[in-house]
Amino acid sequence: MIKILLAEDHNIVRNGLRSLLENQSDIQVIDEVPNGKEALQKVINGLKPDVVLADVNMPELDGIGLTEKLHEIAPAIKVLILSMLEHENYVLKAMSFGAAGYLLKSSSQQELIFAIHHVMAGNLYICSEISLKLLARIPQHPQNTEEDIRAAGSLSKREKEILALIAEGYTNSEIADMLFTSRRTVEGHRQNLIEKTRARNTAALIRFAIKNGIIS
Repeated sequence: MIKILLAEDHNIVRNGLRSLLENQSDIQVIDEVPNGKEALQKVINGLKPDVVLADVNMPELDGIGLTEKLHEIAPAIKVLILSMLEHENYVLKAMSFGAAGYLLKSSSQQELIFAIHHVMAGNLYICSEISLKLLARIPQHPQNTEEDIRAAGSLSKREKEILALIAEGYTNSEIADMLFTSRRTVEGHRQNLIEKTRARNTAALIRFAIKNGIIS
C-alpha cells in the first residue's frame, strides 16, 4: 500500500485528489494539510508517508521549500510536485532540491497515478507536457551511441508503436483504447521500453525515440 500525504491549500483541489487517489486499491491517503509547514510538522511528529503530493504555491511554506526540508530530514519520502507552473525554472529548482517528480495540474488522472508508481519504483518523473517542451530544444540529429542503436533494434513493432504514442502525450488508458488492448498490456510494454532503453522517465523515453528516428 502506497501511503500519501496531500499538501494543497485549495480545499476543492485537495478533496478531488483525495477522492481520486482513494479509488486506487493500492493507494491510501493517510493525511492532508493546507500548507507545507503543517506537512513538515506531521513528518517531524512521526507521520510516515511514502509520497508527499505537494502544490508549489502554498502559504507558510511552499512546495519547493517543503521538498528541500523533507529531503534533509526524511530523504526516503518521495515528493511529487503538482503545480500550475510549467516554466522550466520551477521544474529544475524542484528537482534540484530533491523532488522525485513534477506534474502539471492539467495532467490526466492516469498520468498522476502512473507518476506515483513511477517514483515509488525509484525513478524521477516529469509530466509529458513539460517533457515535450524541453525535448523540443534538442538538436534534430543528435549522434546515436552503439548502445542506443542496439536498444532500438531490440524493440518490437508494437513497442515502437507504443513509444510513438507515449511521445505524443497519450496516457496508458488512451493508448490501450487506440490499440484495442488492455491498459495492463500497455503498462507491460511501457516497462519493457524502460528496461530496454534504460530510460529513467518519460522524458528520457521520448528523447530516445527522437534520437533513433522512431518519431520525427
